[in-house]
Amino acid sequence: MMKNNTEQKIQQNLARWRLILGQDTQEQFSDMSDFSLSEEQYLMDAALASIYGGGQQEDMPRNGKNGSGAGNALSSPKLTKCLGDIRTLYDKDIVTVIQNDAIERKGLKQLLMEPEILENLEPDINMAATMLLLKDQIPQRSKEGARLYIKKIVEQINAMLQNDIQRAVIAALNKHSHSPLPSASAIDFKYTISKNLKNYNADLKAIIPERVYFFDRANKTNSWTVILDIDQSGSMGESILYSSVMACILASMNTLKTRIVAFDTSVIDLTEKTNDPVDLLFGIQMGGGTDINKSVAYCQQFIETPTKTLFFLISDLEEGGNQSALLQKLKDMKESGVTVISLLAIADGGKPYYSASMAQKIARMAIPCFACTPERLPELLTAALKGHDLGGFDRRN
Repeated sequence: MMKNNTEQKIQQNLARWRLILGQDTQEQFSDMSDFSLSEEQYLMDAALASIYGGGQQEDMPRNGKNGSGAGNALSSPKLTKCLGDIRTLYDKDIVTVIQNDAIERKGLKQLLMEPEILENLEPDINMAATMLLLKDQIPQRSKEGARLYIKKIVEQINAMLQNDIQRAVIAALNKHSHSPLPSASAIDFKYTISKNLKNYNADLKAIIPERVYFFDRANKTNSWTVILDIDQSGSMGESILYSSVMACILASMNTLKTRIVAFDTSVIDLTEKTNDPVDLLFGIQMGGGTDINKSVAYCQQFIETPTKTLFFLISDLEEGGNQSALLQKLKDMKESGVTVISLLAIADGGKPYYSASMAQKIARMAIPCFACTPERLPELLTAALKGHDLGGFDRRN
């Protein structure tokens, strides 16, 4: 029994090294007695060779000597099979790494636009950002597939953020205003418990409320304006996706007036597209230079009550326009009572990248300037709408 276990371990280690070293070493490994790849390992080998190797890909005989080879170029059908195999053989995190490598290493951006390939791609935010960057090059036959792929990403982000953002806004704005209209997500638990303490049932060890109090979603007395000014330059893909979904969630709430503006060297108002985050994303023109000053000037017209306005500048702060004019506009906003927040660009799941000099100048005006991971956006909204000092939040991020 011990011998069998030892032999198994040897075979596993040999197979692992064979997969690491690639198809070019098949002949040497085949000379070893009793060595062979399993059916699943062969599929792994073929898929990895298609992307990382220059070898034989699907034309290589199983467990045999080097075959005739198919060269380094991948046809669309071979790539489709390769991506399909990868999705069945590896965990999701590994799949996203491999498919991103496939695009970069093989120059497959055009093949990425083939409908059959889109169907085999694991949803990945970096891939979605690449697709948005290339959306004007997508052939007509692939446009619907591209939209469906982007929609999958949007749904994932929405599932992560929607409930928490809505709860944060409702709790911040409607603390003392209640509605008779029932809605589970709008229950004011703290107030309901305090008003029903007298109805505590000792036998059940529970409070039996006579009345449940709900926050009033339709209350306009505390209406805030939220403006999201989003840099749409080519490096902003991940931030654009998160910001756009957040904007659509906020726009769906009656207690807020939400505007979303995108800019490079020009400015585009996308507020009318907030009913559908996919439409909104496809309305963004990624690429080009950056004129933040121009976009801030455009947004200033929507400030009605400064003390009830929350302005997000979402950018890497690489200003190609008038830097001194931009800083003056942000200072004027801040001094008028607007809550101004500079959210730095993020990539790779939350790593910030930005112009350090501009970030320092903005921070010196007591304007919070930091990167914020998507999971912390509800907390940030709560703090901002309640008028809390954001300095602590800034330092934690």
